[in-house]
Amino acid sequence: MKKLRVAVLGTGAFAEACHVPGLQSHPGAEVVVLCGRNSARTRAMADRLGVPEISLDYEQVCARKDIDAITIATPNVAHALQAKAAFSAGKHVFCEKPLGMNVQEVIEMVRAAERSHAIHQVAFTYRYLHGVQELKCRLLKGDIGEPYHVRVQYASWEGVKPDAKIGFREKRDCAGAGILYDVGSHLFDLVGFIIGPIEAVAGSTLLIPRERIDHRTGVLAQVETDDIASAWFVCRDGIQGHLFASRATPNSGDKAYIEVVGREGALRASLSRGSVDMLRVSRSTHPGWEQVPLPATASDGKPHCLGAMMRSFVDACLRNRLNHDVDASFYDGLAVQRTMEAVQESACRPQWIPLESGVRCNVPGE
Repeated sequence: MKKLRVAVLGTGAFAEACHVPGLQSHPGAEVVVLCGRNSARTRAMADRLGVPEISLDYEQVCARKDIDAITIATPNVAHALQAKAAFSAGKHVFCEKPLGMNVQEVIEMVRAAERSHAIHQVAFTYRYLHGVQELKCRLLKGDIGEPYHVRVQYASWEGVKPDAKIGFREKRDCAGAGILYDVGSHLFDLVGFIIGPIEAVAGSTLLIPRERIDHRTGVLAQVETDDIASAWFVCRDGIQGHLFASRATPNSGDKAYIEVVGREGALRASLSRGSVDMLRVSRSTHPGWEQVPLPATASDGKPHCLGAMMRSFVDACLRNRLNHDVDASFYDGLAVQRTMEAVQESACRPQWIPLESGVRCNVPGE
């Protein structure tokens, strides 16, 4: 059987940890080209991972007739141009999240995907967690009754550590936003994946002014993107929810999770690349959290979601159809982009309700 021949664009940490090895773990795929900006770095990474060819020209790579699919693991600002070049050449495309820098850019990517009739998939990793999939299954079966509230959270100190360095995510012109785009995209996607489309949202973002060393230049520079993003949202049937994403606050034991509360209980799934993959259930009659049995791989301590996601893309290309029970398309990416842009708009013109002060009330007993 002819193998799917894939080119990976990007030589960052996630390309090395996820894209290349994940594709290589599928017997029906081979990574034939690694494309980067720096020749020495790209060659060194290709040699480490056993990729035979390198390139510094993504347009040339996309135009190659012997390439079937492209995966994009580059900074956010490059996604749109690279995806459109790949679609124009008839290639299947797997793209990191967020899809683009703004809604208009993502709309153009979706239109290019539609014209090409090729596979288009977004890297929403958390969908491939055993706990998340079991949560969705139990919700559909009515295990916790009618849902009425959703909470999604990610909290970490990682952005404000003294030794933290500035990468593309801390630069507005490279990333578009900070934690809102980086982690908020995952969290908003999970809400849509498990509950359904978000119909309204209001939110805020916070940047903690500071300088850090730029990992490329070695000099001090300002952090430019948001460190904390918070949002309230409403989904179908009036289901309400709250999102909190932070790289500047401690967590209470669970670094990241999604929690769905229903009339007969609550389900909480941990969120990670697979190293922590749990599902717990709580009832009003038994308020403690009880762990739900999951497949053995859920507790192997490995980032198993990464390989599962990349193999799912290969399978989609080989059968020419996404697995819509789990895979995210560019349409899902657009829905997330619209939600995040709405949060940014809301943050620019918050509707604060002023409270009266200085009015003395008569308090009984005084």
